[in-house]
Parts: sequence; structure tokens; C-alpha cells
Amino acid sequence: MFEAVQFIEAPGQPEPSETVLGQYAEEIDAVVAARTAKMDFANTASKAYAWWVVRQQGAKLAHFIADSKSDKEFVLDLTSGQLVEV
Repeated sequence: MFEAVQFIEAPGQPEPSETVLGQYAEEIDAVVAARTAKMDFANTASKAYAWWVVRQQGAKLAHFIADSKSDKEFVLDLTSGQLVEV
């Protein structure tokens, strides 16, 4: 199972909020959910900083990473530990 997770760091909040957007059998479905959430966030004109990850359920390493200040998307190369732009 894969989960799409959204983190939002709002001005004045000591910790970012973490919201699981959904759990999916296929990784691509979780990536689509994260991309949709990113587009929705961009339309809010919020001053908060947000980022989205796709990871295996409960994992600490991500399969997909994107943030609200960039159009770039990344995956984590587990063999080298390096972020790779997609």
C-alpha cells in the first residue's frame, strides 16, 4: 500500500501539520492524488509552505516528493540515497 501525505507549515505554527490524503494499492494513484493536492493548494494563494510525499504506508522514505515553491518533482534513489528530479 502507498499513501499520499500532505504537510503544511503555516506561519506561526511550531510544527507542520501532516495529513494522509489517501491510501492506494498502486504507487501511481498516490502520485496523482499528491499532484492534485498540490494544484489545489496552489489555487488557494496561501502563504503557508506545503509539501507532498508518496511513501509506502508508514515508511520514513519517500517515493515521490514535491513542494509548493517549485514545479520540480523528485524521487529518492534508495541505492544511493540521492534525490533525483523527474
